[in-house]
Amino acid sequence: MDLTFTVSGRIARPVAEVFEAVVNPAELSRYFTTGGAKGRLETGAVVEWDFHDFPGAFPVEVVEVVPQSRIVLRWDAQEGAEVYKTTVTMTFEALEDGRTLVSISEAGWRPTDAGQKASYGNCQGWTQMLCAMKAYKEYGINLREGMFK
Repeated sequence: MDLTFTVSGRIARPVAEVFEAVVNPAELSRYFTTGGAKGRLETGAVVEWDFHDFPGAFPVEVVEVVPQSRIVLRWDAQEGAEVYKTTVTMTFEALEDGRTLVSISEAGWRPTDAGQKASYGNCQGWTQMLCAMKAYKEYGINLREGMFK
C-alpha cells in the first residue's frame, strides 16, 4: 500500500503572486499557518510553522525551491514514539488564462493504520490550504481565522 495523495486547485492570480503567497512567511500566516510562520522558504532552510489546530511550532525542512515552479518540503510524521519524515511537493503552473494551477502531493507514510489516518488528515489540511489561499488571494478573505481557536 503506497500512502500518497495529490490535491490541486486553480488560483485566479499570476504564478509569481501565488508562489510568493507560499514562500513568504508573512503571506502564509495570513491564510494558512494560523499560529504563524517563521522563515522564508529557501532551499536548505529550516522554517517553523504553527497552527491553532495543532498547537506548538514545528520545523519544516526546505529541500528545494525552484522559483515560480516547485517547492519540496520534509517534515515529521509520528507513530507512537517513532518519528519519520514525509515529503511534500508543491508545483505551480501558469495557465493560459492567467490563473495558476497549484498541485500539492505528500508521500512517505508507513503502510499502517496510523500512517493511513495521518495521510488522510494531511490530505484534508492541504485541501484546506488551497481553499484558504484561493479565498485570500482572490477575495482577501481568511477562511481559517477563528476556525480552530
